[in-house]
Amino acid sequence: MTSGGAPLRVLFAGTPDFAATHLRALIDSEHQLIGVLTQPDRPSGRGKKLTPSPVKTLAEAAGLPVLQPASLKGEQDQAALQSLGADVMIVVAYGLLLPQAVLDICPLGCLNVHGSILPRWRGAAPIQRAIEAGDEQTGITIMQMDAGLDTGAMLAKDTCAIGPRTTGGDLHDDLARIGPPLLLRVLRDLPGHQAHAEVQDDAHATYAHKISKAQAQIDWRCDARELERRVRAFNPFPVCYSYLGDERVRIWQAQPLDWGSGAPGEIAAAGESGIAVHCGQGQLLVESLQLPGGKVLAAAQVLAARAGQFAPGARFALPVDA
Repeated sequence: MTSGGAPLRVLFAGTPDFAATHLRALIDSEHQLIGVLTQPDRPSGRGKKLTPSPVKTLAEAAGLPVLQPASLKGEQDQAALQSLGADVMIVVAYGLLLPQAVLDICPLGCLNVHGSILPRWRGAAPIQRAIEAGDEQTGITIMQMDAGLDTGAMLAKDTCAIGPRTTGGDLHDDLARIGPPLLLRVLRDLPGHQAHAEVQDDAHATYAHKISKAQAQIDWRCDARELERRVRAFNPFPVCYSYLGDERVRIWQAQPLDWGSGAPGEIAAAGESGIAVHCGQGQLLVESLQLPGGKVLAAAQVLAARAGQFAPGARFALPVDA
């Protein structure tokens, strides 16, 4: 094991673009990357062709050894990691649980880069849930991993604002910018940060549940402000939607309106500024949307061709449990 300030032998585990951003920073740093763990290739696209993760693509381009175990529970896989002789393991949106045996492999343990100011949002979707809940601030926490779900002691934090128009994609990119320099700062004196680690207060923890596509269907009985936050949170994935007749309409951008009352889902007005839809409270002004097989368009562009479909009185469907 190296002393504080010296280059470290790093084992990296991650899968999506967010993780690849942090891997790039480590590749460009003074530290020695001795191996990269990422999820197995997954079917993707209309042809369901096996596609490598962004982390694998970057690692192979950099000439780094890549491991893709389906699980880390097997003794053979754990022995392979042990043999690498890493000082520390960095985990960023990896997607597999790390058994205690893996957490114990490296002398300096395993660090996680988490997209929330812990313990506010633990779990799979902290970026989206922060926007959905109306939080005005979030950030990155570098955490010493333990056997719990995002429960480990905190080594460092950095914050960023969530604005009134911030989308899930915007916030992802903001956090991907502040995460890598924070991680490198911690690694430059990891023993020092570990000596001053802050234990999380479980009483302030909230679980950020994984987002399903079904959750993206708009329930017009909700408050317009709640729906507007969800539209932003689920942009660019999985994207909020609602059915108008037989067509599934994806809603990419909207604004809440405090006035108006009517049947939830009913279109109240449609014009240059958007399509106003009655909600449980207020109206949601749909500003950009996407029809099946089409591009994302401003509401005014859609109305120029499909005004009758979105005329006042037409009604978006409620979820089937309504």
